[in-house]
Amino acid sequence: MPRALITGITGQDGSYLAELLLAKGYEVWGVVRRSSSFNTDRIEHLYQDPHKPDVRLRLAYGDLNDSTSLANILEESQPDEVYNLGAQSHVRVSFDIPEYTGEISGLGSVRLLEAIRRLNLKTRFYQASSSELFGKVHEVPQTELTPFHPRSPYAAAKAYAFYITKNYREGYSMFAVNGILFNHESPRRGETFVTRKITRAATRIKLGLQKKLYLGNVEAKRDWGFAGDYVEGMWRMLQTDEPDDYVLATGETHSVREFLETTFALLDLDYREHVEHDARYERPAEVDLLLGDYSKAKEKLGWEPKVSFKELVRMMVESDMVMARKEEALARHEDGERRAGR
Repeated sequence: MPRALITGITGQDGSYLAELLLAKGYEVWGVVRRSSSFNTDRIEHLYQDPHKPDVRLRLAYGDLNDSTSLANILEESQPDEVYNLGAQSHVRVSFDIPEYTGEISGLGSVRLLEAIRRLNLKTRFYQASSSELFGKVHEVPQTELTPFHPRSPYAAAKAYAFYITKNYREGYSMFAVNGILFNHESPRRGETFVTRKITRAATRIKLGLQKKLYLGNVEAKRDWGFAGDYVEGMWRMLQTDEPDDYVLATGETHSVREFLETTFALLDLDYREHVEHDARYERPAEVDLLLGDYSKAKEKLGWEPKVSFKELVRMMVESDMVMARKEEALARHEDGERRAGR
């Protein structure tokens, strides 16, 4: 069976990709960082029986900041495909920890590529690039040929990763590709990212568990798609005859304000009564508009997005409402215990 190695397997994209590859008959290895607490919630469902886990899914401790651990995992797993999804992926946070962001999101890619080269592995390599590379956009929409203008330490680190991947492809004839993915969300999105922050807060507000939601720039416009669609595109990039770079997007742009309106409307709420501005969430350098053209991916990969903007928002709201109701039930139970003097 084909074998794949995924860095960042415990994240949103990693969990959807692992699902996809297992469904296609792959053996999947995932790189996880050692932590004092478990952070595998997004992939626990892939172990069908906790006492007899699927032997096709294996986790190994490693870190994109540690070339030795990466080389050891690559040597042991001997993967046919490597998907580098691991990163410090929060753009706003990258301004606070720029050096660490560069180490993980930038240099982590060259550590993997160099290990693959030195071990002489015939591995196909996918690098998770980002629409944040376009930053202060030079044209609308953005394509594979649009010049980059990074506007954050995260985007600058991703620019290094993009070019080093291209360098190893051209310099060492490695099958290495960049997927320039525009924003993609899901119920598994981290709660500190603006879309999930909105749907999580809105459902809690609906149930009286929260009063206000504080946000930064709500006029920023993004091209939002569903993460489950995008991992299919990642896989397709590594199934082609020749390596190349591709934009994955929806071809639509929506503002944060529109995301707010759609989310709160699904709950019969007016977001203006619950959302307030907080300058702490503003970026030092803002990216005002991102809109992708996925024509190349459609033509050469046969890929296109399936889930619409409104369907995506509804999916996230419904999932977070389930979580909010569980939180509400727990709060009622604890209140009852207190009132009973227990």
